Amino acid sequence: MLIIVTNFPLKKRLTIFLCFFFCLVTAFSQFPRFSLATDVGAQRSFKKEQQYWAVGHTVHALFHFSPRDGAYVWIAYYSDGKFHNTLIASAKSTMTVPQLIFYRNDASMRFKHFSVGWKRYLKGQFDSEEKENFYAYGGFGLMLGRVINSHSPSIDTSMYNVPVKPGKGNFKRLTLDLGLGWETPLGADIFFYLEGRAWLPTTDYPSTFIFVNNNAPLTGMVNAGFRVLF
Repeated sequence: MLIIVTNFPLKKRLTIFLCFFFCLVTAFSQFPRFSLATDVGAQRSFKKEQQYWAVGHTVHALFHFSPRDGAYVWIAYYSDGKFHNTLIASAKSTMTVPQLIFYRNDASMRFKHFSVGWKRYLKGQFDSEEKENFYAYGGFGLMLGRVINSHSPSIDTSMYNVPVKPGKGNFKRLTLDLGLGWETPLGADIFFYLEGRAWLPTTDYPSTFIFVNNNAPLTGMVNAGFRVLF
């Protein structure tokens, strides 16, 4: 299914994922239980030459179709992650001196992330009042990113080819979102949880503002927050 869907343009793929999610909500609408959750977390970008730390915030809506199964939708946003690369600018003309310039690119990257998917409790259930719960989830997401590059020294791009453009640029990625979590009830339908997440890019869409485009950004997160059951 994933192979077939990834042959479609980005907008069509996103439409398919959203339609699939809302079909699930409609099909199981007889289960009215609903939760809202919010958390903060630390994010690590693992891709070589694009490694950084950032902090972020996520807001979730969860639809509980059975004691162990349900759908989720979330939106997350993160602070700037900073990193740098040593790059080489090459002259466009053989008459230009010097032919090569070694320079440093200081970059900052941040993004928002929207995801829909399925959550299953491996131990316990969503309304447990006494026992700890363990769960896993998987879904598809849309990553909306921004990157800002600053060259040192400044490079004249009319005379030199550069691996990444200076200035600000935007990019987007479709992602496969996976996670594992633990939660414990605090009383009054409030739960505290810890989660580990991974967002795996399923599209590249090369950007001239990003030095590493292949399978990037590749990120992992550790988050802590509270869920309120209604």
